[in-house]
Amino acid sequence: MDLDIALDTRRSARAFKDTPVPKELVEELLLRASRSPSGTNVQPWKVYVAMGATRDRLSEELLAYRETHPDDGGKEWPSNSKRIEPYISRMRKLGKDMYTLLEIPKGDKQANWDQWGRNYKFFDAPVGLIFTIDKDLDRTSWLDIGMFMQTLMLSATACGLDTCAQGAWNQFWRVTKDVLDIPDDEYVVCGMSLGYADETAAVNTLVAEREPLSSFAFFR
Repeated sequence: MDLDIALDTRRSARAFKDTPVPKELVEELLLRASRSPSGTNVQPWKVYVAMGATRDRLSEELLAYRETHPDDGGKEWPSNSKRIEPYISRMRKLGKDMYTLLEIPKGDKQANWDQWGRNYKFFDAPVGLIFTIDKDLDRTSWLDIGMFMQTLMLSATACGLDTCAQGAWNQFWRVTKDVLDIPDDEYVVCGMSLGYADETAAVNTLVAEREPLSSFAFFR
């Protein structure tokens, strides 16, 4: 697939078919992603691949924990940052568009809670990826793992697969670490669903808007 086509057609799928993805294909995609650049070639990314029974166990245990510990959803790493405008408006616009397609009315807390919980089922994708990074690495390495994920998503698109990068997985991280045997000296950064999108699902018709060039590029 042409790179421009992959860039234009990649979407965040939030409903997947149960069609299996061969382990060999997942390995190929990860190897392609490993060609991503990183500062001084430190290659800080680590990926835990959850498939089959392990994927099911991870989803079941995390959802059960979430029901009994709903307030234990903070990120593992320290953060004092708060979203401000214009970022809040962009986030809310995406949420409104998505929940409208899902026919979830504003104010329905239970329906919102249930839909958010689908993150922890990887939206029914057969492959779940959890990305981690050593705790002693600096912010440069966090940029590197983002580039790794972008390369992975574009490579998946080029192979006819779909993805959804999921920040939800940096919450309730204790369960994820326990099930996947992730060492304590690594942060759970985020997750990703990988599989074949369900084209019949209304939520997959969502196309997130992008800001005009003038809003983020400043030519001097």
